[in-house]
Amino acid sequence: MNTDVDGQDDQKGRPSLTLIIEGKKFEWFEQFITGKQLKELRGLPLDCKLFLDIVEPWKDDAILNDEVVDLARTGIEQFYIKQKLKYSVDGKNFETDKQYIKGSQIRRQGNIPDDYQIFLDNKQPWEDDLIEDNDIVDLARPGKEKFYSKKEVTEFIIIVNGREKQWCEKTISFKQVVELAFGNFQENPNTVYTVTYAKGPHQNPEGSMVKGDKVFVTNKMVFNVTATNKS
Repeated sequence: MNTDVDGQDDQKGRPSLTLIIEGKKFEWFEQFITGKQLKELRGLPLDCKLFLDIVEPWKDDAILNDEVVDLARTGIEQFYIKQKLKYSVDGKNFETDKQYIKGSQIRRQGNIPDDYQIFLDNKQPWEDDLIEDNDIVDLARPGKEKFYSKKEVTEFIIIVNGREKQWCEKTISFKQVVELAFGNFQENPNTVYTVTYAKGPHQNPEGSMVKGDKVFVTNKMVFNVTATNKS
């Protein structure tokens, strides 16, 4: 027997157990309750996904319709419905139960060609995020995530030691930056090159490079290169 008012069960004389379902408090006079009973008690559809709120760092439990929950444990048990997360790809709407999505999944769902890049639309003044196939996006952030695609740009203007240079690759190596700065790269133990960069893409917005390094390029990326002779 159950009720949604405080008090004792007159028939069995047992104290009530308090539980909360989707923000509403109920009293239950049995030690156990099933997922189906929880949904019926709150008037929820039987096909919705119900979860038991668990204290961090443990993950919340999904409660199936025929699963039994012990309400006599310490504290008040709280249950909630996990809402579907909505997002769009090139204007087409999607929804999912999963909190995270990979760039490769977005590409498949949106039928985006390999030579197109995927971006996450951010509010101004923030730049949109480039989403690589292996990147993982959190869909549970406030608001609806919007993804869009555009043909990949492989022609850039980069600035090396204050001079504009044309570059036609997605990445650039330490040696290539030095060659753009000085016309050649000297394999001389007495010559030390220092390379720093700024205004790069999200994979490498700023930093320094050493021999063997390679970084992603974006338009108007800035490189500063110096050569020091140790002799």
